[in-house]
Amino acid sequence: MAAAAVASAARSLARARGGLLLPPPPGGPCRRANMASLSSLNRGKKVALTTLGVLTAGGAGLALALHTAVNAGELELHPPEYPWSHGGMLSALDHSSVRRGYEVYKQVCSACHSMDYLAFRNLIGVSHTEAEAKALAEEFEVQDGPDENGEMFMRPGKLSDYFPKPYPNPEAARAANNGALPPDLSYIVNARHGGEDYVFSLLTGYCEPPTGVTMREGLHYNPFFPGQAIGMAPPIYNEILEFEDGTPATMSQIAKDVCTFLRWAAEPEHDQRKRMGLKMLMIAGLLIPLVYYLKRHKWAVLKSRKIAYRPPK
Repeated sequence: MAAAAVASAARSLARARGGLLLPPPPGGPCRRANMASLSSLNRGKKVALTTLGVLTAGGAGLALALHTAVNAGELELHPPEYPWSHGGMLSALDHSSVRRGYEVYKQVCSACHSMDYLAFRNLIGVSHTEAEAKALAEEFEVQDGPDENGEMFMRPGKLSDYFPKPYPNPEAARAANNGALPPDLSYIVNARHGGEDYVFSLLTGYCEPPTGVTMREGLHYNPFFPGQAIGMAPPIYNEILEFEDGTPATMSQIAKDVCTFLRWAAEPEHDQRKRMGLKMLMIAGLLIPLVYYLKRHKWAVLKSRKIAYRPPK
């Protein structure tokens, strides 16, 4: 009763002063007037207003889509995931593929790309025997010295030598490739997002540029390369070489083998790491039940004990 009296007094005071102290209720005169004006429209005007609203919303959506869209020259494809034979948790590298991949690198890739962190001795027991690796090293002439006269000399390569470089320095590499520096391939699989999936897609992804995209002279269109304009010409195609084991040298086979070789080059411990992981799983399978039993045995006394408080008499 007291609250009602206070509210009545406030309204009386507001009327006396010609104003309102309290806000109008939700269903006030303004809202009722708007509803009345909308309901008074005929059917044609309602349809026109609805059509105008739909067109406005559609135009705003189209403008947003055009604002965020990219043209064909800015389109970049992400490489798909391929079912590599070494992709499983316990799957080893295909060493025959590694051997063929070295052939691809030696006959195709080594003309422009270096592998500064790989020596001929690393091939022993992986893709070649010691005699084969020694013969491969002796095919190259390596500068050594100085001799007893203080002069440099050339000698056949040895197992301890690293793969020869195609260019003496980065400046010479840029001059021979229209200003582009061919990257070193020792860790290229780990250095690129997507790993061997990216390298395989790049090698096999050359195509004609889409309509409206023009390429400068010396550049080639590849949708998997960032920017789509790559200075390297298509390096592989069908029957570009012949494998020693008679495997058909199709483009996809060549790309697959060189990607497997590059995976091994980036992770020479690949097979050993997975073998150690398997051993750890087997040892853990024996140790975990034993540790669990000892834990239950040691803590059984503490967890089953009963603590009782006996106050002094």
